Amino acid sequence: MSDRELKDLLYDQVARIGKAASSPKRLELIEILVQGEKSVDQLATDAQISVKLASAHLKELRQAHLVESRREGRRIFYRLADPRVADFWVVLRELAESRLLELQGAVRDMAASAGDMVPLSGQELLEQARRGEVIVLDVRPDTEYATAHLPHARSIPLRELKQRLDELAPDVPVVAYCRGPYCLMARDAVTILGEHGFRAIRLDEGVAEWRHQGLPLEQGKH
Repeated sequence: MSDRELKDLLYDQVARIGKAASSPKRLELIEILVQGEKSVDQLATDAQISVKLASAHLKELRQAHLVESRREGRRIFYRLADPRVADFWVVLRELAESRLLELQGAVRDMAASAGDMVPLSGQELLEQARRGEVIVLDVRPDTEYATAHLPHARSIPLRELKQRLDELAPDVPVVAYCRGPYCLMARDAVTILGEHGFRAIRLDEGVAEWRHQGLPLEQGKH
């Protein structure tokens, strides 16, 4: 093999990652899988696509070794093949937001409709949560919370929030978070909390961003 052929092979192999990530839906599936292992059915529901289309996208991701699968009876479950896939998603998203004007505009519009965001650093938020000065509220499904969550966070899935408001102290501010900057569950939670008299703001980051910054995470249900 000539030097040119070797270089072409190297770049071609690296390009497999770019090709696998070239679909918006495949990027969304990666973001969902950052939260933990999920069945094909659940991934299709979360991404709002058919099971057939979800399976096709997941096949592309698996062929690029970005995800792995296992079978349990008739169900197939997927997970990220490496924690660095989550870092890849965060870095790619941040690069896109820094370079693409159209994306910057969309992010601003989303932020404007999502309410105030936490003005604190991660460490500052951790300290306030540890002292009980704020309630950090994880509004993702409880299975995602069990896989990984922010320290001191309390789990109340968005779909249960209205029925469980009495579990929150009305005089303590609430910081709600979900899957990351493009997730709308925290926005909806802040709206619900505000309508019921709570002081609530959202955290723009999820577990992927938290891990990428080297901040601690916890596992299991409290």
